Amino acid sequence: MTRNSITLSTILIIAGAIFTGCQSSSTKVENAQDKLQAAQVKLDQANQDLDQANKDSIRQFKKESEDRINDYDKNIADYKVKIANENRENRARDEKRLAELEQQNREMRRRLEDFKEDRREQWDSFRIRFKHDMEEHGRAFRDFWVRKR
Repeated sequence: MTRNSITLSTILIIAGAIFTGCQSSSTKVENAQDKLQAAQVKLDQANQDLDQANKDSIRQFKKESEDRINDYDKNIADYKVKIANENRENRARDEKRLAELEQQNREMRRRLEDFKEDRREQWDSFRIRFKHDMEEHGRAFRDFWVRKR
C-alpha cells in the first residue's frame, strides 16, 4: 500500500505541476501582445532619439559650414583689397579667379540652405559630397596667391 500511495502521490504532484505550470493559450497571446507593445514603444522612442540626433548633427554641420563660408566671404573682401594694388595684367587675371571663387561660395551657401533636415536618408551622401566640395573650395582659397606660370 505504501508503494501505491507513493506512486499515487507522485502522479498527483506531477499532474498538479503540469496543470499549474502551463498557461492557457489566451494567456500566452496576451503576454506576447504585451511584449510586442513594449517593444513597439521602445522602437518608437529609439526612432525619435535617432531623428533628434540626426537633426542635431545636421544643424551642427550647417553651422560649421556657414561659419566657413562666412570666413571665405571675409577672405574675398581681403583679396579684393590686395588685388586693387596689383598691376593691370595681374589684377584682371586675379579678379576673374576671385569672381569664380565668389560664385562658388554663393553656390555652396545655396546648397547648404536648400538641404532640408527632414531628408534623413540623403543626409550622409549630402554631407560627404558637401564636405569634399568645401575642402576643394578651401584649397582654391589657399592656392589663390600661388602664381601659375
